[in-house]
Amino acid sequence: MNSYLSNEQLADLHLKKFGENVKISSRAVFYSPENIIIGNNVRIDDFAFISGSGGINIGNYVHIAAYSALFGKYGIDIGDYVNISSRVSIYSTSDDYSGEYMTGPLVGQEYINDIGQKILIENHAIIGTGSVLLPGAILHQGVAVGAMSLVKEELESYKIYAGIPTEYIKDRKKEMLNKEYDFVRGGGY
Repeated sequence: MNSYLSNEQLADLHLKKFGENVKISSRAVFYSPENIIIGNNVRIDDFAFISGSGGINIGNYVHIAAYSALFGKYGIDIGDYVNISSRVSIYSTSDDYSGEYMTGPLVGQEYINDIGQKILIENHAIIGTGSVLLPGAILHQGVAVGAMSLVKEELESYKIYAGIPTEYIKDRKKEMLNKEYDFVRGGGY
């Protein structure tokens, strides 16, 4: 049994746009799909939760693993060749914990204050399982984030980070760029 949506079923999601060779599990959940753009050669696995109210742009050759959640109220941009491991949570919005406002989805909008910033994940980034990205997180090209990490800042290109909060571990090699060149030159998929 194939659990991926057919092209007809993808069209029925009413995404803003989707490319070729898009494989989305029939068990994935989408909110505000009209604000979600999905590139070519993308796979979204079982039980992924994607809320695109502020716009989510997913590049080419992106994998979003099972049980990951993207909350895009203030926007999320994901580049090409990005791997989001299982149980990753990406929040472009957060409740105001100052105590000046109430919190929660059952309280009227006039009593709450959410805080948010766009999330940017550039090409060749990889995010380890169980990690959390908070509003304003920026993962520049080639960043690797270790499992169970908390990202709330801007991470420099081609470096490996891990921890709560993230700390620099070491530089990351750039060999994937040569592999990308060979892959594209060879025709990709």
